[in-house]
Amino acid sequence: MADRTTSSITIGAGRSPIMTVIADFASYPEWAGQVKSARVLSAGEDGRPATVRFALDAGVISDEYTLAYTWHGEDSVDWNIAEAGKMVSGLTGSYRLADEGSGTEVTYELAVDLKVPMIGMIKRKAEKVIIDTALKGLKKRVETS
Repeated sequence: MADRTTSSITIGAGRSPIMTVIADFASYPEWAGQVKSARVLSAGEDGRPATVRFALDAGVISDEYTLAYTWHGEDSVDWNIAEAGKMVSGLTGSYRLADEGSGTEVTYELAVDLKVPMIGMIKRKAEKVIIDTALKGLKKRVETS
């Protein structure tokens, strides 16, 4: 798997409301800019989504794929590719939540492997755009809910 791209943001809310927004995949197109659709295919024993089918349009990376999720209470969630797309051959990531003063620091890690060759710098830039857009969208969604 490729090097991970990582970024963090502090959100003025506790872990539980943040994880609630993260687990609400049907709403991703409203706040996670590049996600055009997200459909939960299965849920785990805890009721949270276990597999989710995504349609993504992030400019140079546009595809449909399925991710498998592992939830760790209110602390973190990890995902990896369950069904590759036409462009995306591998995708792993996580949201990690940590108390930060009266809010929560959310760290997003992402690594994408593509079936088509792409200059590393361009791929990392696309990953960074995906992460930064998602973190800003998550913050706005949580803080205005």
